[in-house]
Amino acid sequence: MSHAAAAHAAGIIRTAIETRGLARIVAATGTSQMDFLDRLASASHIDWRRVELFHLDEYVGIALDHPASFRRYLLDRFINRAGIVRYHLLDGERDAARVAEDVGRELAASAVDVAFAGIGENGHLAFNDPPADFETERPYIVVALDEACRRQQVGEGWFATFDDVPTHAISMSIRQILKSREIVCVVPEARKAAAVKACIEGEISPLAPASILRTHANTVLFLDRDSAVGLSSGTWKIDPE
Repeated sequence: MSHAAAAHAAGIIRTAIETRGLARIVAATGTSQMDFLDRLASASHIDWRRVELFHLDEYVGIALDHPASFRRYLLDRFINRAGIVRYHLLDGERDAARVAEDVGRELAASAVDVAFAGIGENGHLAFNDPPADFETERPYIVVALDEACRRQQVGEGWFATFDDVPTHAISMSIRQILKSREIVCVVPEARKAAAVKACIEGEISPLAPASILRTHANTVLFLDRDSAVGLSSGTWKIDPE
C-alpha cells in the first residue's frame, strides 16, 4: 500500500515541477504515514529543492523536542531525509491563533498541488474531529481535540497517559484541504476499518469528517486489506502490484 501510494504521490510531484517549476505539497504525520513518507523521501527523479511543504496540523503547547511533536516528525522523517529546503511548520509553542493566521496566509498565496492525509479512528481529517466545521474558509483553525482522538494518540504510543495529550491543536481546515488539486489519503491497519467504512459507505457528514473527500474529484484513497475489511463487496479493488 505504501509503495503504491508513494509512487502515485511522486508522479504528482514530478508533474507539478515539470509543469510549473515548483510543487506545493501538504504533509500529514502519525504512525499511519511513516512507511509512506519513508518511501516517498527516497523516490527517484524528484528535485526536492523545488518542493514547498506545508504542515497539516500540530498540537498546541508541544515543544519541538517532544517525541509527539509533528514538527519534529516531519523534520526527522521527511524534510531532512528528502532535502526539502522550503517548508512552513506550525509552531505550537507560539500563539496558536497567530500561527494559524501567519502560515495560512503563506498557504493561501498559491494553489496546493497535492495534500497527503489519513483518516483517524474517529473519522477525523487532519485534526478536524467530529462534528467537523465544513464551512470555514480559514486555511488553518484552532480546534479542540475530542476524547477519541486523544485516546488514539495514547494508543499509538505518542503519550504515556490520556492527561498528557494536549486538548487543542492547529489544524488545516476541511475546505482548505479540499482546495488541493489532488489528495492522497493513506489509511492502513484494522483499527481504522470502522472509520473507513463510515466515511466511504456512510453519509457525507461532519460526523464522519473524512467522508467529505468523496466530493473531491481527484482524491485517491490507499487502503490495506485490514483497513478495507469492513467495506462491502464492489466498493474497492485490490491492486495486483
